[in-house]
Amino acid sequence: MRYWLFKSEPSTWSWDDQVAKGDAGEEWDGVRNYQARNMMREMSVGDRGFFYHSQSEKALVGIVEVIAEAHPDSTTDDQRWECVDIKAVAPLPKPVTLDEIKADDRLADMALVRNPRLSVQPVTEAEWRILCEKAGCSG
Repeated sequence: MRYWLFKSEPSTWSWDDQVAKGDAGEEWDGVRNYQARNMMREMSVGDRGFFYHSQSEKALVGIVEVIAEAHPDSTTDDQRWECVDIKAVAPLPKPVTLDEIKADDRLADMALVRNPRLSVQPVTEAEWRILCEKAGCSG
């Protein structure tokens, strides 16, 4: 299993929106960045990810699971763009803010710290464990 981070502006697509989709999940569509698209192409069903609210909150708020591997993004006819489907697994008991992440030297090399604009990012297993510990969850 691999780990990821999915960023969304809560005013566009929030954790509550994701939860409302239930086990059917939702496409992680609208991504128009080649690097993020290529990461989605690497994902497998069962991979886990953090759901991150960008903009004002700037915090990890939940855990999601990949339920469908990369396929054409239904929001465009341009075949270059693909997406995965994800479903909500659980909210984090305690959100983990970007400031908390940046303050932890163990997370200095995390993609969220180095390249915060990317909407889909890898998370190492070590980072996953540290963040789950901060959030008070088992992951």
